[in-house]
Amino acid sequence: MNNKYGVNALFDAVQNKNLDIAGVDKKFYTKLALNAGEIRDLYTQLYAGHPGYEENFIKLIEVLISTHLERSQDLKNRDNAKDENWYLSNDLAGMSLYVDLFHDNLAKMPEKLDYLLDLGVNFLHLMPVFESPANESDGGYAVSNFRKVDKRFGSIADLKKVREKMHEKDMSIMLDIVLNHTSRQHEWAEKARSGNKEYQDYFYFFDDRTVPDQYEQNMPEIFPESSPGNFTWIEECQKWVMTVFHQYQWDLNYTNPKVLVEMLDNVLFYANLGVDVLRIDAPAFLWKQIGTNCQNLPQAHIILQLIKQCVQVAAPGMALLGEAIVAPAAIMKYFGEGRYQGRECDFAYNATQMALQWDALATGQVSVMLSAQPVLAEKPFGTTWITYTRCHDDIGLGYDDYMIESAGYNSYEHRKYLKEYFSGSFPGSPATGALFSVNPKTQDARISGTLASLCGLEKAIKENNQGNITLSIQKIILMQANSFFLGGLPMLFYGDEAGYTNDYSYLNDPGKSYDNRWMHRPVIDWDKNEKTKSAGTIENRVYEATKKLLTIRKKLTVVADYKNTKWLTRQNIHVAGFVRNGNGKNLYCIFNYSQDSAYLTWYAFKQNGFIPTKLYDHWREEYFQVGHDENYLVLDPYAFYLFETVE
Repeated sequence: MNNKYGVNALFDAVQNKNLDIAGVDKKFYTKLALNAGEIRDLYTQLYAGHPGYEENFIKLIEVLISTHLERSQDLKNRDNAKDENWYLSNDLAGMSLYVDLFHDNLAKMPEKLDYLLDLGVNFLHLMPVFESPANESDGGYAVSNFRKVDKRFGSIADLKKVREKMHEKDMSIMLDIVLNHTSRQHEWAEKARSGNKEYQDYFYFFDDRTVPDQYEQNMPEIFPESSPGNFTWIEECQKWVMTVFHQYQWDLNYTNPKVLVEMLDNVLFYANLGVDVLRIDAPAFLWKQIGTNCQNLPQAHIILQLIKQCVQVAAPGMALLGEAIVAPAAIMKYFGEGRYQGRECDFAYNATQMALQWDALATGQVSVMLSAQPVLAEKPFGTTWITYTRCHDDIGLGYDDYMIESAGYNSYEHRKYLKEYFSGSFPGSPATGALFSVNPKTQDARISGTLASLCGLEKAIKENNQGNITLSIQKIILMQANSFFLGGLPMLFYGDEAGYTNDYSYLNDPGKSYDNRWMHRPVIDWDKNEKTKSAGTIENRVYEATKKLLTIRKKLTVVADYKNTKWLTRQNIHVAGFVRNGNGKNLYCIFNYSQDSAYLTWYAFKQNGFIPTKLYDHWREEYFQVGHDENYLVLDPYAFYLFETVE
């Protein structure tokens, strides 16, 4: 498309929407005009030559204008009040939760906001709340209506009230959007199933197995146990449809610009609900191409860059999180490359560091963790991580083999050990977990289980072993401390703040029993959570330690994510450490992943261009004198320190 067409398309859309470009809409129009060329260029990279090219580009611009016109004044004010990089702040701390499992429904959620604020949580990720069919919802990620809250949770009005209450309390909200697929019960899918060719083009439909078989030559299976293959036969229309995840989730076809515009409209609908961060589920799968594995393709990144440009124009206060749980080097690309470096997704999950923490806990050694840090350090300035010890999903061991082998391990045997350790089958393992999605061909598998159960608390309670209970709690807090202070927005998973162990009630629900990830998605018992107020209980010990960590974090501006983390050279195979620098402050964060005491030479603190003589540990609230190089700091089993330089 030439530049003249781009200008004409912009003016046509402005005229169609009656935008007051000289009056109340002047600021928006100026931003739109400045960014329209870049939006057009990205769109052109995807759809040049498509017969629907011009028509859908005009619709795209109209979607941006409509979003602006419909955006409430309070949200526009919130946009204007936010710093450009507001999400880098050390003041933010999050929790991810299922509304129904946490506190019944959206109408009741405001009752628990003060509980969260007391803990130190001021950012909530509400797991999927939009309509999805019972017994084939994939935890809400098989959406049948992107604009209707599922009746199990309430209504759009209830969701808006939760958001309003949160904003009143200076809390931020994150919701999911599933861009890759819909439920087979979505209106588009039902029309496609009935034979409507226009809506069949919203998906990947084929008359026979010829093309699907070409795709399958390179496409891996996501759920080989429960949903083998990547295509499903649809009897009603006598066609095959692409279903990469489950057979009831139909992949959207983004080679069709109508799909892009429709889904962008949904993205901006969520923005106008008041969402502060939009979590884009499974962006790695957005573009499919024969001869590839259909993951992480360049066009998927162009789609995300285009969405980001559109959001910046129409809803600049909303940040984007790309849920790309892929290899470390591939994750970096979701922050953008080249001219779009730092201009694609604002957030990504630090899934690599999460998995490496579990590696260190199981082995008692940090060599593999340290081998991955040069790749993770490539994250662009102005972007940030979601840091976490676990989430609703399984724990995958997705870091690269060379990281394992550089630490002196055989990668296959090492991964085998980790799976056996956390599933509890390795002799002497304290963990109580389970393997998820075992691939019988490769023996690849992921790990399910709550933070507490994987840290040994479930087994220790069952055995009534007080010493092991204390040790398990120390492991829990060690893991949380690392994720809270590394750099990024820390995201607790609900129940972890009160030491919840595996919940096996899912086995009685036919809609969940096939998926053991539900064991770490507990039903909250508020009588149990009341024990967080009773000194000496397990719940209280975990809660108060978590609260203290978050309180310390919010006091230390050096913890804000301004690309100011440097890992320390390894001085002890059991101890990992990094230093955060900024505003004349230096914070050393030191972690012992061993079940034994570890010795760290004081020389470790003298390699960063300054030589401290006195340190203050914010965790113990004690001062430490830095010793000579031949002397050691002794760390108890699973101990950590948060040392700020004093002198």
